[in-house]
Amino acid sequence: MYYCCAITDKGIRPHNEDALLIHRTVLTDGVTECELASPFLIAVADGVSGEHSGELASSTCLHMLKDVTFNSRIDMEQKLFSIHEALAELGAKQEDTRNMQTTLCAVGVDEADMIHSMNVGDSRLYRYRNEHLQQLSRDQSFVQVLYEEGAITADERQNHARRNIIFPVMGNLTEQPDFDVREHHERIEYGDILLLCSDGLSDYVTKPEMEEILAMPKPLVRRLQLLMELALQNNCSDNITIVALVRMWDKPKNKK
Repeated sequence: MYYCCAITDKGIRPHNEDALLIHRTVLTDGVTECELASPFLIAVADGVSGEHSGELASSTCLHMLKDVTFNSRIDMEQKLFSIHEALAELGAKQEDTRNMQTTLCAVGVDEADMIHSMNVGDSRLYRYRNEHLQQLSRDQSFVQVLYEEGAITADERQNHARRNIIFPVMGNLTEQPDFDVREHHERIEYGDILLLCSDGLSDYVTKPEMEEILAMPKPLVRRLQLLMELALQNNCSDNITIVALVRMWDKPKNKK
């Protein structure tokens, strides 16, 4: 069994272009928590700023993803391609939705409790283990290329003026996204926290700040709220979405 909690908030913006998925439920505002049995999918989507109908793109993408019956045998790259094609087709139908796009960062836990990840864009997947936060996803962005080439440092990547330039994402009308689908060949360990977030968190809260809050002896849902509040204190001008997943101790079977 697993415990999952999440928060999504418009921040200082007039509306929320983020959305989140926990198994079969899509949320575009507020806080939620639940217990999950494998297999399942969780995800964060961030409508691309500057494009038409970002909020429609993110929520529509996740409503399509929630209908996927996830397991270890499913071809997730093909499923993501089908969702991308459907978004692009929908976005091309009328001017006010034309070229609507969204990032997507998702985790699947299969029937054997093995971890799978899917990423398109710059929303992120982290793992918090032993008081250390590690990014498991790779940003599909211009500044990530600069960082990997050694042209900028990690700190410069965090505040670079062109950090919002990302590669093609879900719904792009002219180019197909690069679907980064991975089998991690491991399970979530007891004590781990898998953290999905939009760049409203990762652009405004540093890794040490995240680690400090995640280490607090507070309920996990409260720690997510504290992360969001810190992003706003750090002058976040974006929507903020965070999803956290932990493995629960297995409940003992009833004795006959």
